[in-house]
Amino acid sequence: MSFATSPAHTSPAESESESESDSESDSGSAPTPLTLARCRALVRPTLVEAVGRLHPWPGEMAAFSLGWCGPGGTPDPGASQGKGVRQALAVLGAEAVGASGETAVPAAVAVELVHVFSLLHDDIMDGDETRRQRETVWKAYGTGPAVLAGDALLAIALQTLSETPGARVGAAVRHLSGTLTRLVRGQAEDLLFADRPWTGPGAVRPEAYRSMAEDKTGSLLGCAAGLGALLGGAPAGTVAALDRAGRHLGVAFQAVDDLLGIWGDPARTGKPVHGDLRQRRKTYPVIAALTSDGLPSRELAALLASPLPLDGPTALRAATLAEAAGGRAATLAEARRHLDSAHACLRGVPLAPRTVREIEGLLDFLLHRNV
Repeated sequence: MSFATSPAHTSPAESESESESDSESDSGSAPTPLTLARCRALVRPTLVEAVGRLHPWPGEMAAFSLGWCGPGGTPDPGASQGKGVRQALAVLGAEAVGASGETAVPAAVAVELVHVFSLLHDDIMDGDETRRQRETVWKAYGTGPAVLAGDALLAIALQTLSETPGARVGAAVRHLSGTLTRLVRGQAEDLLFADRPWTGPGAVRPEAYRSMAEDKTGSLLGCAAGLGALLGGAPAGTVAALDRAGRHLGVAFQAVDDLLGIWGDPARTGKPVHGDLRQRRKTYPVIAALTSDGLPSRELAALLASPLPLDGPTALRAATLAEAAGGRAATLAEARRHLDSAHACLRGVPLAPRTVREIEGLLDFLLHRNV
């Protein structure tokens, strides 16, 4: 089955109906959901074409992971297709330096496909069975097929970018290749965190977690904005500033994701309540809580170190202790610090003011999602 034309085109007016509160922005330009929808609509035809170039079987799994269909290629009109944040950052990166958003479409497609590739492999490594309130690809198709689909997405991402016309294609491919190295490094650190103790000299400290989040989450967000600017003809300093802004956004984004992983509403996150605690993941709220002094921190450490499962009332108690020990407040402060740093990066180089407002609206939108 080919997916070159199967996903129905989604117009900006039809997209992004996830939340009433999402429809407002005080950025002084287009509301953020409209910006996201505009960028998705611009990128969509080339993204569909790229997936359509794959072998039909991994192409089907790619389409499933993108929310275009259900298992086996069946229609699934209720599936989430995501916000398209990385696509938007690439398009806005080009527009911020005075180029047409169309210039950045190959970059937007490449980073989106790399993002989906990373999710397919991460879900396998983490054992996650659901994403966006549906089965993950490995759960629906099997581990081997999901690995294959991820590999196919990575290959077509690099091919799409390498075929971009113009003198800057070589620099763009090198930029993406360096990002892939950082992605692997971040994922490696995240996996290694699982074997480290909760307390003591070998415990994961906030600075180590911050570095991991910048590599695992921030590097691709930074790459998206930087690649858009690069293909748009920006000088190296401007490309670097947009890349840094995206990396700071990634740390802030990961902090908010960690909050939602403990205290988020499952109906909105698509994840089970207290899911990260149940799996004893070393997320920023827990790491920050364990670095504080006091009874809540010590009791939380004892719960996490216990061989007993963290479910039901025990997981709720752990979440309460993490908040009492300052983990929630520290994580929000971490997110805000990196958001401020992202804003500073954008203000430090000459960029189109209206597009900067759109990017800043996107940053604020991501930080304040349901927290």
